Amino acid sequence: MIRRVAYLGVLWSALALTCHASNSQSKEKPNVILILVDDQGYGDIAALGNPIIQTPNIDQLHATSVRFTDYHVNPTCAPSRAALMTGHNANRAGVWHTVNGRSMILERETTVAQIMQDNGYATGLFGKWHLGDNYPFRPEDKGFEEVLTHGGGGMEQTMDYWDNDYFNDTYIHNGKLEKYEGYCTDIWFEEAMKFMADKKDEPFFVYLPTNAAHSPYFVEDKYLEPYKQYEEDGTIPMAAFYGMIANVDENIGKLVDFLKANEIMDNTILIFMTDNGTAQGARVEGHRLDGFVNKGFNDGMRGIKASKYEGGHRVPLFIHWADGGITTGTDIDELTAHYDILPTLVDMAGLKVEKGLKFDGQSLLPLIKGNNKKFEDRIVITNSQRIEVPEPWRRTSLMQGKWRLIDGVELYNLETDPGQRNNIADQHPEKMAEFKAYYDKWWAEISPSYEDQPYIYVGHVAENPTKLYCHDWHTDKVSPWHQRHIRSGYVDNGYWQIKVAEAGTYKIRLRRWPVETGMMLNAPYPVRPALPGTSVDESKKGKALTIQKARILVQDKDRSTAVDGCSEFVEFTVELEEGDSQLQTWFTLEDGTELGAYFVDVEKI
Repeated sequence: MIRRVAYLGVLWSALALTCHASNSQSKEKPNVILILVDDQGYGDIAALGNPIIQTPNIDQLHATSVRFTDYHVNPTCAPSRAALMTGHNANRAGVWHTVNGRSMILERETTVAQIMQDNGYATGLFGKWHLGDNYPFRPEDKGFEEVLTHGGGGMEQTMDYWDNDYFNDTYIHNGKLEKYEGYCTDIWFEEAMKFMADKKDEPFFVYLPTNAAHSPYFVEDKYLEPYKQYEEDGTIPMAAFYGMIANVDENIGKLVDFLKANEIMDNTILIFMTDNGTAQGARVEGHRLDGFVNKGFNDGMRGIKASKYEGGHRVPLFIHWADGGITTGTDIDELTAHYDILPTLVDMAGLKVEKGLKFDGQSLLPLIKGNNKKFEDRIVITNSQRIEVPEPWRRTSLMQGKWRLIDGVELYNLETDPGQRNNIADQHPEKMAEFKAYYDKWWAEISPSYEDQPYIYVGHVAENPTKLYCHDWHTDKVSPWHQRHIRSGYVDNGYWQIKVAEAGTYKIRLRRWPVETGMMLNAPYPVRPALPGTSVDESKKGKALTIQKARILVQDKDRSTAVDGCSEFVEFTVELEEGDSQLQTWFTLEDGTELGAYFVDVEKI
């Protein structure tokens, strides 16, 4: 194993000269494949020290890649994806939550797919998006020409097709619902390879963000069986979680075989990473997010997914590119972050970007070449806000080298305390003052972007009708983001931020159940059965509600009506003016309880 960054410069020089000559003759742009695995932590890979999990294909990629061992993302998924796609801190991109209307990437943001497309690349996304399910936030609005995805942030979430369970499900293909046979992860990779085969004579950018290993933990029994004994004896938290990663690993092996068979492996930049700390590879004592690991493997880190400590946001990053001279297992220990990926690709592929477009990240290519000068004193800030308007120092880690300042009050040095057990803030007043001054300046610079609002368009030619989901309610509570909330009749309400694209007559339909179910407003929903041979379990039966009255408020239109519980929806017809607005709905139950309509269709007629 090579660990010296300086050696990389020699390695790069020796290999890149030949590769550069070859590329100069063929004038080929490198393909790019970006694999993002959901909820897999740094410790959920055999090559990174896990003694139980079996990841032979990820291990092989690790053995032939440059590996960034101090690489950081946000502690939860949507913010990490926003930073990855834009090269901006997630807060600047408008995404600091996973629900409540704050998981939608701002309309003004430019993504890596748009830049790739502008540079002649074919672009495809296969898997989880989680940056907005309506225009102008959808992947097809952000530079992807081929899109196969599910709704929301995971299967069984509010936007997802009702009762999807990872097997033989219905997904969104280029804006239309289509049913696919097979397991979701297999489908993402199979369809991505079909796309690459079709585009192999032109440069392509393929984004493969798997929804595995996010909950629900559904996978074929054959993948989880090797780990059941370890779950039963308490060594690991969950066999199905390991099984889902085993399936991802198998698909990565198939992908590499495909690239080699089609002779496009060498000229492909292959990137592997994950979006936050482990969800079920480790458990912690005390606080469910921020405690010390007492089960599973987490490479000695404190905290898991959503934690402000190291285990919440330090993840693996491997980059392989034969024609770029990156084929040898090499560790780089400098502090790096997810918003470095886009400027790195710009640098590696020689992409042109619009004048004035600036990134918060910086290219990792100098590090790969052995030059760490620009990284010596850099500071990286990550946080997990999960509220309507961000607050200074909320669940924040400020990092420089091996220093970690948590929430502005806890200071750790990972050189001597990798588990973040001993707060040494009172021993380093000068360092505390230096870091706080930096943060204050950074906050003052970035906070004006919090005023930019993510408006869902209605009446726009790109999407009419518009389907609105309670997942995106702006509310003081946590919006009902999961189908189990709908089944149980979760009581909450909130508003959608909308932009009326054109003045005119609009039909607004309020539903309790999504349109694909065909269910009446006041009907219960049947149980989804378990699926033999898998970990798919039986769902709970949907609760019947006694909806008596419906109401809407949009612009200055306040309308209400009695409800026929045997209908699928309640419909209002209103005249709307062009411009920004808020839309809120109410269902009133027989006992006087009020809640919002979980699903709303808005159509300009």
